[in-house]
Amino acid sequence: MWSSFWRSRDRFSLDELRYLTDQLQKVQIVNNVNKNFVIETLRSISELITYGDQHDSNYFDFFMERQVMGEFVRILKVSRIVSISLQLLQTTSIMIQNLKSERAIHYMFSNEHINFLITYTFDFRNEELLSYYISFLRAISGKLDKNTISLLVKTQNEEVVSFPLYVEAIRFASHEESMIRTAVRALTLNVYHVGDESVNRFVAKAPHADYFSNLLTFFQKQCLYLNGMVSETLKNLDSDTTTAILNVVDEIEDNLYYISDVISAGIPEVGRLITVNILQLLIFPLLLPSLQLDAVDDIQIGAITSLYLLCCILRIVKIKDLANTIAASLFCPPEAFVPDSETKLNGHAPDHGYEIQQTENKNVIEVDGCSKKILPSLSSSSLVHPEDIISKGVSRLTLRDALLSYITAGDDLQVLSSLSILATLLQTKELDETMLDALGILPQRKQHKKLLQQALVGEDLREDQLFSSGRSFIRDGFSCELDGYLQNLKEQYGVACSSLEVGTSPSVHRFQVLDALVSLFCRSNISPETLWDGGWLLRQLLPYSESGFNNQHLELLRTSRTQDSYKNSTYALLEEARGTWPDLLVTVLRDEWKRCKRAMEAPSPRKELKCMLLPLDKPSFDDVLPNKSSFVAGERMCKVVKVFVLLHQLQIFFLGRALPEQPPTCPPSDIPENSRARNAALDVSGPKLGSELRLVDAVPCRIAFERGKERHFCVLAISVGASGWILLAEELPLKKHYGIIRVVAPLASSDPTIDQKYSRWLHLRIRPSTLPFLDPAKLITHGKAKTKAPVDGRWTLSFMDDESCKSALSMILEEIDLQSNEVKKRLKPLLNHEGAIDVPDASPHPPDDASSSNATPSNSL
Repeated sequence: MWSSFWRSRDRFSLDELRYLTDQLQKVQIVNNVNKNFVIETLRSISELITYGDQHDSNYFDFFMERQVMGEFVRILKVSRIVSISLQLLQTTSIMIQNLKSERAIHYMFSNEHINFLITYTFDFRNEELLSYYISFLRAISGKLDKNTISLLVKTQNEEVVSFPLYVEAIRFASHEESMIRTAVRALTLNVYHVGDESVNRFVAKAPHADYFSNLLTFFQKQCLYLNGMVSETLKNLDSDTTTAILNVVDEIEDNLYYISDVISAGIPEVGRLITVNILQLLIFPLLLPSLQLDAVDDIQIGAITSLYLLCCILRIVKIKDLANTIAASLFCPPEAFVPDSETKLNGHAPDHGYEIQQTENKNVIEVDGCSKKILPSLSSSSLVHPEDIISKGVSRLTLRDALLSYITAGDDLQVLSSLSILATLLQTKELDETMLDALGILPQRKQHKKLLQQALVGEDLREDQLFSSGRSFIRDGFSCELDGYLQNLKEQYGVACSSLEVGTSPSVHRFQVLDALVSLFCRSNISPETLWDGGWLLRQLLPYSESGFNNQHLELLRTSRTQDSYKNSTYALLEEARGTWPDLLVTVLRDEWKRCKRAMEAPSPRKELKCMLLPLDKPSFDDVLPNKSSFVAGERMCKVVKVFVLLHQLQIFFLGRALPEQPPTCPPSDIPENSRARNAALDVSGPKLGSELRLVDAVPCRIAFERGKERHFCVLAISVGASGWILLAEELPLKKHYGIIRVVAPLASSDPTIDQKYSRWLHLRIRPSTLPFLDPAKLITHGKAKTKAPVDGRWTLSFMDDESCKSALSMILEEIDLQSNEVKKRLKPLLNHEGAIDVPDASPHPPDDASSSNATPSNSL
């Protein structure tokens, strides 16, 4: 009997649910005495309802019959304890998230209990409570569809007049906590993607439409914050600031992807609101004015950050009207976007504009009484000239001209940023092809397609118009699409574009771009990676086969500055054959050839946009290395190879020929019969520690690798093909003229020098055997910790007499010459192509005074 009396109830039973509900209804006030009981009761009820929804419908029938949701609301009203509010929000969220039946969800949303909880005045000073509340709202939004959303709104005359879920959520859209912002955005997307027309009209009209302008205002603040970080990082680069920039960049890109997701919901009025707000709050007042060539005090953002943001917007926010408006804006002067202008243009006062007066200096214009210097073009043919900028009292220096000027005269980041925006415009599918043609960046293959379409509809156009160098005064040079967007800029945004010359042919603009790119390849202060981006863009603009080239294309190849640049890169490559890393030169050349070919033929530039914000010449190591360091020389060698490979492939490309998979180089030569390597019985695999070799031509010496521990060796210099080594071998006592290899060091960059004071001492510099940054697994990426670079070693060999020291010096220099000549021989087929220089078969010996150069020994014997 007693066991029956104390028998516990089944936890997952209808009796348990009935008991818990009865106990909850008995609670008249919640205080510190019974709060734990109430919390446990709420939690248990949510578990039972979730269980019953999946196993027994009687559970939810009881839930509805006893109006348990009403009890939840009553408990909230009679409690002022935060933990009760937390548990109630969590309980309701769990039930909503886990209920599967449409009947259960419909009941939960069909009364005003949910809306009461949404609009209840919680104390959001408690961060945990706010987090639970936002999770509660997001859980509701996850169950929205065209049937359930109507249960949460109030309508009047078939128009939504109240939608608490949406209105309360967007209050926290700009909250400082990123997790809350993310949850709110997920909720709004759930609302937009329901596709209810009346709800769509509700979110797109005032005052709720302010959400989109507030969203862009918040985004604007993020952009300004990013610009401040970028400016500071360019002055003082370290891993912490770089990581911080990347974090902000990720958040900015996430914001743009959210905007893109909003647009994908397909609400026309929302798309229009986003377009207008992006233009009026970000692009016109902030981004475009920063592109002017002269620094202005009131510019809030730098040109690099501005171009990065423009690229991100074009790549992520897929709105045709937005993309074409940005492109059309490039035909306006930057001054057109500076607000509060009271100057006159052409005798009248527009919304934006400046009075332009010509001065004695053709590179200076008078803007509102202030002299502004104009960056002159470096091109002699088709780029914008200073005398073209001022004509008839009107400024014609457009944003597009500024981009080309950055390419021809800007620094590395400015060049990269300008190339990136042009590449982004070229790849923006939402941009009309006629707009690309007007900008001068319509790819050759698309130009032929456009001509064919025009021919099919009966327009009288010839293919030779594609690259006409003259100026056509036919108005169809620029499309009516561009005219329409320029007119819209003036009428809707008050931006007057008076800089577009009537009747200018697109071919003029196209050759301006081509000429700017050719000028870029002639610049020696630009990083190879940036030049590669320029090469990719040039390849997009020109035809891919020899039949598509004409004489004007070949003129780009024959210009003296192009040829000088290519020859300079060739001479620099030959210098590396006798430099610090000749043994790796051919290998690096072949690797970079494949990488450059892939980059040129890639569908898009391979660099991430965020690279625009980070210094391109970031050191690979923490240490400040001297200029004579082998690692500095290795980085320099890689840059020389990259520049040469790009210019060489462009030479082939200009000739209309296909790029080979590998550069044309000679195979390694056989080991000569009378060489030291053959005499020492070495094969092409090279020396190995502990192996035996013949000591022909080896010179006895002494060296101390540790203080007070002097050792006797025979030094021997050997070159095999492009490789070379300095060997220290211990002579075998029982086998005359044979020894065991104990130490192996690279021959290249050994820089043998006889000590000025002690003529029996020979100093050698010993570099590492390889470069760590050539290993992809060891590449340094932005924001990651750098490694310390090994320091070049120093040997001091002591010989028996002066003659032995000079003999060792002569042997080492001779093998260095053989190694260098072998490298040049392998490069000769590559360098002796059309238009290149002749490579001599042998290089002269260094001057006789090489033995008298200064050196500081690290080991004195």
